[in-house]
Amino acid sequence: MHIDFVIPVKGSLSKGFEAYKEKAKKSCMDYGFHMAITKWDENVSREMEIMVKEKGINSFKFFMAYKGALMINDELLLEGLKKCKSLGALAMVHAENGDAVFEGQKRMIELGITGPEGHALSRPPVLEGEATARAIRLASFVNTPLYVVHVMSIDAMEEIAKARKSGQRVIGEPVVSGLVLDDSGLWDPDFINAAKYVMSPPIRALGHDKALQAALSTGNLQLVGTDHCAFNSTQKAFGIDDFRKIPNGVNGIEERMHLVWDTMVESGQISVTDYVRITSTECARIFNMYPRKGAILAGSDADIIILNPNSSFQITARSHHSRSDTNVYEGRKGKGKVEVTIAGGKIVWENDELKAVPGSGKYIEMQPFSYLFNGIDKADAKYLSSLQAPVQRSKAAS
Repeated sequence: MHIDFVIPVKGSLSKGFEAYKEKAKKSCMDYGFHMAITKWDENVSREMEIMVKEKGINSFKFFMAYKGALMINDELLLEGLKKCKSLGALAMVHAENGDAVFEGQKRMIELGITGPEGHALSRPPVLEGEATARAIRLASFVNTPLYVVHVMSIDAMEEIAKARKSGQRVIGEPVVSGLVLDDSGLWDPDFINAAKYVMSPPIRALGHDKALQAALSTGNLQLVGTDHCAFNSTQKAFGIDDFRKIPNGVNGIEERMHLVWDTMVESGQISVTDYVRITSTECARIFNMYPRKGAILAGSDADIIILNPNSSFQITARSHHSRSDTNVYEGRKGKGKVEVTIAGGKIVWENDELKAVPGSGKYIEMQPFSYLFNGIDKADAKYLSSLQAPVQRSKAAS
């Protein structure tokens, strides 16, 4: 199963939901939706209730980046956090300081840096760290759980670790590209090769990858996503003269299980049990689908992979199943190969042959108030009882 991000249509959550349900009719696997919030008014507030209570959506994403497009300000983020809390929905953030990124982009263009390397230079780790810290503090102020998507830097990871150590309900999700790649590809003299690595937050300099791996192995980060958003080389070439126009996104869904095994298990950083948790079980728990998903139990959906730790894999655009003509993991080899995939009790991958049936995927409704909300009401009650306010004062005589 995978959970996709629905972008509202002209600000309408309902129209966005219907548009994505239409797209998903060809889905080969079960799917659910997160919903992006890109503006705020009473309609959006009402529609969030409909999404949670009638449409099976239990998470909403707020973009702190992409100024002039998807970005929201702190006021909107606060309103969104409050609404999420009341509905038992998980607030998710893309954490980069959009105003500063905009300034960074202008600075690069003024310096004549228009290629893909300008993308990374315009949005350094400090801007991811700042936005992550701000989102964490605002979520603490509201007292609601927070999920930070695609954690790409040491700066962001350290803010999450600090918050979790203090007892705050914060989930940090690194993605495959951030765990196994560094930013050297963005400096490739071949534009098409460099542009394929453009995503936001950017793939970071060498060292951030190892730090994210370590954080995952010690529990400071909780699960691995992909932020899969693939574009072909023709689409990436829209920004050949201006990195700001390069569509953001890399591949990762097909490669995730192989690369996480090779990078984390084969290297001895995590156990086989941890592998199941960070790729499957924890996600199912966070989004309130466990034990229907994320477990092999009587009554659970029969979604199972059989991975051979002694078998090897090699990744290349020539043999992957995406329609994209590029792959950011091109040429990568490793140990641990998925040999059989069973979806809903049916074998859909065996002997390197894909047998998935378009349209066989079911929409999975996700209920609100996951385990992350346990005890939130008690914490609120404790806070209110600690205020020693309002103070009763006698009115001065006029």
